[in-house]
Amino acid sequence: MSIYQFTVKDASGNDVSLSDYTGKVLLIVNTATGCGFTPQYEGLQSMYEKFGPEGFEILDFPCNQFMNQAPGTNEEIVAFCKGRFGVTFKQFSKIKVNGKEEDPLYTFLKKEQPGKLGSRIKWNFTKFLVDRRGNVVARFAPTDTPESIESSVKELL
Repeated sequence: MSIYQFTVKDASGNDVSLSDYTGKVLLIVNTATGCGFTPQYEGLQSMYEKFGPEGFEILDFPCNQFMNQAPGTNEEIVAFCKGRFGVTFKQFSKIKVNGKEEDPLYTFLKKEQPGKLGSRIKWNFTKFLVDRRGNVVARFAPTDTPESIESSVKELL
C-alpha cells in the first residue's frame, strides 16, 4: 500500500488522486478554522511559498471532530483561509480522522506513523510528512509549529 493509491475529494467535491503528487514532498495536515492552533495557517503558507518551487506541497484536510472547531461548508472554510491567511495551497473536503467513519487516508497515515496515542489523532493540526517516494516519514504534534518542522521538510527537498 502506498500514499499514491488514495483518492480524496477536494474542497469542491472533485476526486483527486494522490498519485498526482508523485515525486513531491508532502505535508498532510488536519486543520480547523476555530482552533487555538488556527494561526499556524500563516506559518504553513509561508513554508509553502518558500519551498513550493522545490517540489513541496501542503494538503489541508479540515476536520470538525475536535470540539466542532471546523464549522461551515468547504466553501466557507476555503474563503476564511484565503481571506484571513492568504492560503494558496490545496484544500480538501472536510473529513474524519478518527473513528468508524475515518477517511482511509488517515487510517493509512496513522498506521505508518502511529504517534503517542497509537492509532488516534490527538487534535487539530497534526501533521504527517511524506517523502518524494511516498513514504510517510514523520508525524508532528499539533504543538509543533510549521517553523519548528521546517528543517525536516528542507532535508527531504
